[in-house]
Amino acid sequence: MEHKVVDHLFRHHYGKMVAILTRFFGLSYIETIEDAVQDTFIKAASQWRTKIPDNPEGWLNRVAKNRTIDILRSIQAEKNRNLSITTGASSLQIDELFLDHEVADSQLRMIFVACHPSLHPSEQIAFALKTISGFSIKEIAAALLTKEETIAKRLLRARKTIQDKNIQFQYPSPETVQERMARVMEVIYLTFNEGFHSTNKEKLIKEDLCGEAIRLCQLLLKKEQFRSGSLYALFALLCFHMSRLESKVSSDNQIVNLQFQDRTKWYFPLIKMGNSAMLKATEYEDTSVYHYEAAIASEHLNAKTFKDTHWKNISYWYEQLYMFKPNMFTLLNHATVCLQLSDFEKTHQLLKRIDVAELGQRAYLYYGCYAEYYMKIGKRQLAISFLDKALAGTTNRLERDYLTWKRRTLLN
Repeated sequence: MEHKVVDHLFRHHYGKMVAILTRFFGLSYIETIEDAVQDTFIKAASQWRTKIPDNPEGWLNRVAKNRTIDILRSIQAEKNRNLSITTGASSLQIDELFLDHEVADSQLRMIFVACHPSLHPSEQIAFALKTISGFSIKEIAAALLTKEETIAKRLLRARKTIQDKNIQFQYPSPETVQERMARVMEVIYLTFNEGFHSTNKEKLIKEDLCGEAIRLCQLLLKKEQFRSGSLYALFALLCFHMSRLESKVSSDNQIVNLQFQDRTKWYFPLIKMGNSAMLKATEYEDTSVYHYEAAIASEHLNAKTFKDTHWKNISYWYEQLYMFKPNMFTLLNHATVCLQLSDFEKTHQLLKRIDVAELGQRAYLYYGCYAEYYMKIGKRQLAISFLDKALAGTTNRLERDYLTWKRRTLLN
């Protein structure tokens, strides 16, 4: 039980604690701060085995602050300097930074630091996922479809650039806000996706990550200078997807295909919130991939049953999305839609256009779609062979169980 509490608090508070301590101690100590916060959660996992403190968040904040001070004092001692900030005005000042409005402000500043133009785009995303959302290097590698050692190098370069360029813990100038926002939204989108379709071996959905992405989106929307049609569309998309979480996995922990999901479990207050955000998005002139993806998600939610789904509308939106921003996943999703329309020729054409290497760790979805295609046109052996390829590339246990079940039905 205590590990669940620690894991939950880690997802919700790691980024907050790093942001607050960075605001106080400075970006030059970011790596030390991250280590201190990490140490704090390790200590919590050990000490909370017998009893969880009455105020877990307060305990974490206090221990992280003291751990950071201890580490920095050691560093300064080696340089023959004094670091005395454990008591008095400085201590009071850092405690005040843990107030709710200061936490929000600190996290927003950290988001924009992560997306600073001095950092390479690939470094921006990796640094943001690590610092703001507390992703492990393994999780970042999975989310960005790349190797763990590559991510480690990106994080190292990002921290070095922050120090070398003396990047400040502050908001961007008004004329650069929207440019930086594009990267910010991508980070939020990736955070949500890792929660909605997790690469974790045992757990398909990580609700904490989905909730964290929505929370960051809401933080930005509270500030008028950060609002745009794209940000509202992204928020709508996240709300639409989040509304279906409960129906994605059955009570016996099995994946439930969209066709068989219990639509009464869909959370309609979130759908309503998403619809409202989409209306707000139309008040702005900008357009983004989030507009198209939200339109697609809305089509699914508007259908009373799977049979009532307007697949032609969804196919149209995928065509528009690919024209707006070509992407292998868009082609794959469009192929899946064409299967529902029984347009097998177009399905095959779309699948042939896909460079499977660009799908990275999600390549098994491509093989799964091919298996479905061959199953639909009556080529059972080919369907089984592609299911085998999908199974070979799947790490998540729930998805393996689902694909194994599909394979078994073909053999019977």
